[in-house]
Amino acid sequence: MKYIKPLFLFILGWIILLLTTSFNILPLLNGLAQLVLFGLVVCWPIWKTGRLSYVDIGWPWGLFVIGVLTFIFGEGYYWRVWIVAGIYIFIGMRMGLGALMLWKKGYMKKEFPRYQYQRGRWERAGKTNTALAMQVDALAQGLANASFLALPALIIASNPDPNISIFEIIGLILWALAFFIEATADAQKLSFLRKMSAQGKKNQVCNVGLWQYSRHPNYFAEWMVWNALVIAAIPSWLALQSSEHMAIWILLGVGLLFVSRVMYLSLVYLTGAVPSEYYSLKKRPDYKNYQEQVNMFFPWFSKSN
Repeated sequence: MKYIKPLFLFILGWIILLLTTSFNILPLLNGLAQLVLFGLVVCWPIWKTGRLSYVDIGWPWGLFVIGVLTFIFGEGYYWRVWIVAGIYIFIGMRMGLGALMLWKKGYMKKEFPRYQYQRGRWERAGKTNTALAMQVDALAQGLANASFLALPALIIASNPDPNISIFEIIGLILWALAFFIEATADAQKLSFLRKMSAQGKKNQVCNVGLWQYSRHPNYFAEWMVWNALVIAAIPSWLALQSSEHMAIWILLGVGLLFVSRVMYLSLVYLTGAVPSEYYSLKKRPDYKNYQEQVNMFFPWFSKSN
């Protein structure tokens, strides 16, 4: 039971989507597509290599699948369908192509640190069957794509109203701003690493640009990307009240809030900031001082200023 417990909430989320009357066959098609994708691209390679890093390929391409299926089968107002499908396709391709480049360059021949950190969690939880724990984690990611992470797209793409809400405008602007911040943070870190490499310096702490205000500005921005989608989905969720059973409608609203929650937990504790800092403290001598001066997740002014 302790091995499969992480799957329960995502399975429940998918079942709720299957019980709706407004999303047509999208939840079923997406769920099946995610299971096939993860089975071939993630679970099988994990079984063959014993490395969990292949999740980094499956998860973003799963978002791409959500976008494609939403574009084809979304029955709402066409501009709304095109925009939300385009966002998912863009997000998925951006991260998915990056993951494929890492695979092509051979980086996945070694387990990523965040997944090495996960093995420590399993050990502390008494999970001694590592092979089973890896498969469950992989399936959890696929089921997350089948349930909660697909929810904003499904809700938005179901709305036939041609009138655009202020919430949708705010959500779209916030999404663009968050994406810009994430891309800027990634570019600043890459530039810093290249500069340090050219100077022959190793294990330096990136504290330039946005990294002066948050130790993980890219993770914070990625979280805001999903919050923006949740905000944009609010008017479409409200519109579902007239077509869905009250209990299903309420659960869909709770599910939208959970999108923000699950991404926060992942980006901070599961595969994001906490595992990253565990290894940064070991190999970067100045990282402890950086921790004391700069907020971990939410941007704010450095305490040294």
